Amino acid sequence: MSTFLIEPGAKLANRYRLDQVVSETGGATRWKATDETLARPVAVWTFAEGFPRTSDVVRAARATSRIPDARVTQVFDADDTTPVPYVVEEWVVGHSLADLLAQGPLEPERAAGLVAEAAEAIAAAHNGGLYHLCLTPSKLMWSSGGAVKVTGIGVDAALLGVNVADPGAADAQGLGNLLYAALTGTWPSGPQSGLPPAPQGPAGPYPADQIRQGVGEPLASITTRAALPHLVGQVVPGPVIGSPGEFCAAMADVPRLIPLPVAPAETTPPPEPGTSRRTGEFGSTGPRRSSRNTNGGSGGGTGPRTSARGERPPSRMDRRAAERRTSPQRILVGVLAVVLFAAVVTGAWIFGASMRADEADPGTAGGGGEPDGGAEVVETEVLPIQSAQGYDPLPDGDGDEHSDNAFRAHDGDTGGDPWNTEGYNDPMGTTKEGVGLLVDLGSAREVHSLELYVPEAQYGIEVRIGDSPASHPSEMSAVDAALPVAWQGSASGHQTIELDEPTTGRYVLVWFTDLPTDGGKYRGSIYEVEVHGV
Repeated sequence: MSTFLIEPGAKLANRYRLDQVVSETGGATRWKATDETLARPVAVWTFAEGFPRTSDVVRAARATSRIPDARVTQVFDADDTTPVPYVVEEWVVGHSLADLLAQGPLEPERAAGLVAEAAEAIAAAHNGGLYHLCLTPSKLMWSSGGAVKVTGIGVDAALLGVNVADPGAADAQGLGNLLYAALTGTWPSGPQSGLPPAPQGPAGPYPADQIRQGVGEPLASITTRAALPHLVGQVVPGPVIGSPGEFCAAMADVPRLIPLPVAPAETTPPPEPGTSRRTGEFGSTGPRRSSRNTNGGSGGGTGPRTSARGERPPSRMDRRAAERRTSPQRILVGVLAVVLFAAVVTGAWIFGASMRADEADPGTAGGGGEPDGGAEVVETEVLPIQSAQGYDPLPDGDGDEHSDNAFRAHDGDTGGDPWNTEGYNDPMGTTKEGVGLLVDLGSAREVHSLELYVPEAQYGIEVRIGDSPASHPSEMSAVDAALPVAWQGSASGHQTIELDEPTTGRYVLVWFTDLPTDGGKYRGSIYEVEVHGV
């Protein structure tokens, strides 16, 4: 039995320092770590003793490292012969598709560009005998270096023990779901990665072009043929898209743009080079073209080399001449800066003195006004909870989720017996989109914040607030559209959740989108929830 203690600061292979836990999946833990040999951040998977699929994950990781496509997250190291088995992967800095969609649906050409890149990476994996099978908006990354990255190929399915009869069809539908989400900002099969469920019609989710205007052919047809195969022949002609290769072929002639990067989420190393024939370009793409022309011309011309702005780089003499010309200007700027600084300091002193005088005499002008320039301070209170019930949207029973114990989540005891969900075989998102606790305030109230007490484990959570849910959870096939997302993030232990904007509604749904393990099962628990508002 290994006596190695896996905790922050521990080092694997005398090289990889574990810095912080990112997520936990069954007996597997994903860390942000540091490769001290190469001084770079990496992602590391470690496995608890007895985790049944360690060898499968390591084997899948090694196979993933051989995929000849830089859009696939790189695997640097994998070893299951050491006291602590591990897998070391590239740490991707950037934003996921879910992050990009938090700002709204993408323009059709940008959606096509991003998902087409992902499809090419998945197709390359299939050519090597590897599959994803767990595609969600959080698995498609737009890195800060301007590259599309697909995370989890091979590894995610091995971690969860996911096997399907037709992996080609499963990944084709996963790509269709990503394209559907990029175009509409919704997820076809229910809430996922912070996205709301797609509007439902008699035959299931509406096609993308019926939800959003401007999704023209052939993009609308491709999305339906991949994401909604049951509608093929009814709504759109043509065959079902049954593999990533067929998806790529269908997208080959669709006009597309690579989405512009957003501000990086953290400090990053220098940008990596583009990883595909289009990464980093800004413009529609057509047939493959050579990118070997480095002279700045469009047709292989032989004109003089230019800098990035099309100008001759300044020589050393040019720079020295410019410095001589600007020396008097720099002296003048320095003098003005000193004068301006003195004026600011003097003004600040005078303003501070007047504020102190106002505080000493509230009757003077400005001394008795409202704080923050007249902004009204809203006093909130703990809103009484009339009732609570466990909520399970899948029709695999009566829709209930231990409602008989839901009172424990609002009995005033933050350390007693919690309300628990049932135990599940996956952390949510594979066989079920989520489960939660539905709180009834008795009438519509303006909610500002929640105090949430859960065990010391990492939970993915959404807070949904609204009115008029179905009279009983069994009547709800998905999270009710009247309960929009008011907050989303993660929670562990005692968490104060401040809503970005006050939200009015009678019902508050604490919705688990990612569950930790508890005794070999994935389970959600809530000791106490307090709702604050007016």
